[in-house]
Amino acid sequence: MQDLAQLEPIARDLPQTKRGHERCVALLESAAELFLEHGYDAVSLDDIVNHAGGSKASIYKYFGNKEGLFKAICDYRRDQFFKDICMPFNPDLLDFRNYLIQTLINFQQHLNQPEKAAFMRLVLEQSQRNPEIARHIHEHGPKEIQMAIAKALETAHNKGLLICANPIFSAQFYFGILRNIEWKVLMGLPVEDSDQENINYISYCVDRFLDGHQKP
Repeated sequence: MQDLAQLEPIARDLPQTKRGHERCVALLESAAELFLEHGYDAVSLDDIVNHAGGSKASIYKYFGNKEGLFKAICDYRRDQFFKDICMPFNPDLLDFRNYLIQTLINFQQHLNQPEKAAFMRLVLEQSQRNPEIARHIHEHGPKEIQMAIAKALETAHNKGLLICANPIFSAQFYFGILRNIEWKVLMGLPVEDSDQENINYISYCVDRFLDGHQKP
């Protein structure tokens, strides 16, 4: 479970006690469960409170309204994504090729989890309906993830491990390796390749990516 400081960018009014922290996280997790089961529009704040306990006053205090709560769920899950998938690159401890391969393998395994895939589809649906939610999710989701890899590419460039004149463009190119798998997941199609086939595919693409970032 996250500590109080880690909830600061997620909740409007940061809980000051362990009990308040637990209430905040319970609302996030209960709301996410209900949204996935019934859909965003079908779930009311009363439904969330009845499921999680507490009162609507807590939702208003911590998140402002239902839309704020949904944004907070996306932020909360993004933080878990970073923790589980997108680790900082330390050139003194990690081989850069292995780092790039493992990051994509972690991402692909994340996509293959049915609950994670369902949440991605929910996010996509709400983004199409609400431009403000779409902007928030893009700025605090895909863009942040791309910036994390761009930072790793910049570090590798400065260490002489590759040539990367535009780390942001290269980061976007890098995540394109999984675009086909990502679209299959979003459309509810099965990813039929075996784990080993996916590893072979990712390894091949990362090698081609690195080939393109060497001196001409």
